[in-house]
Amino acid sequence: MKTKLTLMAVSAGFMALFGSCAATSGKSIEPQKSVAIFDSFTYEGNDDYYAANPLADESSFYNPILPGWYSDPTICTNGDGDYFLATSTFTYFPGVPLFHSRDLVNWKQVGHILSRPSQLQNMEKQHVSGGIFAPDIAYNPANKTYYMITTNVGAGNFFVKTQDPFGEWSDPIMLPDVHGIDPAFFFDEDGKAYIVNNDDAPDGNPEYPGHRTVRVVEFDTASDKCVGERKIVVNKGCRPEEKPIWCEGPHIYKVKGQYYLMTAEGGTSTWHSEVIYRGPSPFGPFTPWEGNPILTQRTLDKSRENPITCAGHADLVQTKEGDWWSVFLACRPVSGDMENLGRETFMMPVKWTDDGWPYMTREGETVPMQLRRDGVKREADVTFGNFARRDDFTDSILGMDWMTLRGTADDLYSLTRNPGYLTIKCADVTSAEKAVIPYIGRRIHHHNYVATTNVTFAPEHEKQCAGMLLMKDETHQYFLAKTRDENGNSVVLRKIMENGHEDLASKPIADDIHTLNLKVESKGLELSFSYSADGGKTWEEVASGVDGGFTSTAKAGGFTGTTIGLYASNSI
Repeated sequence: MKTKLTLMAVSAGFMALFGSCAATSGKSIEPQKSVAIFDSFTYEGNDDYYAANPLADESSFYNPILPGWYSDPTICTNGDGDYFLATSTFTYFPGVPLFHSRDLVNWKQVGHILSRPSQLQNMEKQHVSGGIFAPDIAYNPANKTYYMITTNVGAGNFFVKTQDPFGEWSDPIMLPDVHGIDPAFFFDEDGKAYIVNNDDAPDGNPEYPGHRTVRVVEFDTASDKCVGERKIVVNKGCRPEEKPIWCEGPHIYKVKGQYYLMTAEGGTSTWHSEVIYRGPSPFGPFTPWEGNPILTQRTLDKSRENPITCAGHADLVQTKEGDWWSVFLACRPVSGDMENLGRETFMMPVKWTDDGWPYMTREGETVPMQLRRDGVKREADVTFGNFARRDDFTDSILGMDWMTLRGTADDLYSLTRNPGYLTIKCADVTSAEKAVIPYIGRRIHHHNYVATTNVTFAPEHEKQCAGMLLMKDETHQYFLAKTRDENGNSVVLRKIMENGHEDLASKPIADDIHTLNLKVESKGLELSFSYSADGGKTWEEVASGVDGGFTSTAKAGGFTGTTIGLYASNSI
């Protein structure tokens, strides 16, 4: 698959150049009826930690390995040195980004596992945080096939498969016998296969909120169907007397003849953790380790510098060299529990006790922001640290960083109507609706960033608008838009909320000015919005000191991070 986004390391010299070229590409086009025409998008991240703490050597790398909203990571290997990593996408399309690496440090996105509408069923009318939950990717050496199994909360549990992970994956194969969420495959050395997942309490009668079970069923790879009885292998959690909540995201591993069951506990917020069990078969009986949890940050001082929180939902992989590594989600709050990046993908080596128990952190240990992998050379083009990206929309397909909501939206945007531009239709639908909307968005990766775009647009009435949108969910958004009011054209900063919207600021624009540059700048939880009518030579502030916490998970809830992108509508 082709990608159009150019990734560049941020340096002082480059930042100066980037600032001058970010505003406009030098292209020129006249406005067209009821569409917004975008000729570029730029993103520049500059977090303080990376700037103040350079990597020690060429084998070092930053955590998170995938910064920004890449939640519920899962990893596998084919045993020949290829590693594949995937994450959740909920109602965004395409679904489940797929990354490849040969060394666990240098990752490249190679596509999306769910790249066709036929693979994403019943997405319309789902909340942003509905859709695809917690994928699991696994390789079965018995039939040389890769599997991705997941939950679509609007359709049920299903899997797709392929023998070429760089190509297309199958259409969904539904699993009506597997109830609940978070399924994962385990392929044993004898060729047998199993599905483990999180499900309701026994008999559907929870003793307390968050009471769940983990269940296992055998799976026949020839018929693609479950066989036999689904058995409960964990009830409540590793210490049932403490009434643990949400034993979810389970995985089974076989190490030196013993079976290990690993699950998350404590929910996805600051009490999140990972625990481990061991048993003689995939059906157990499983005994929890007395040293659980094997990963958490929940007891650490909240006032610590550069806090990492919510660590859990892990997956493990053994390298070709024999060592073990984990990927897991965690958050980097700016203040208290607030952040806009969502749950990110972190990585850590796995340690083992003398009596054979794996762990990532012990009591009081922090998830490190820097790690190294001996013998691996970090490349110039990496997924972590400070970086900048630019898209001039010169290709006929969107780059892999771009997403739409609940479907392809291919009837709402075009890269070929005006070649060299992204054209978005002012449709009769708004970003507050649970529908396919005229929004092309991408993740933000840094607390401190600047995003710009260049748009040509002539609004025809007071409800028609186009510009740059910050989207957390249907009721937590900021929209920097060109529109009209009773006095003529204007640039507005609109706050979209549960009970409607409010225009926080407005600046009049001459009616003969059709092309504007728009800029959003983030400084942690403070946002500023501005525009330029002269190609980026001078900027006019629309609003500053705007509350970025409004789109944080701590205030808005949900499972995604905030995305930023380009949007047009025929309605407020």
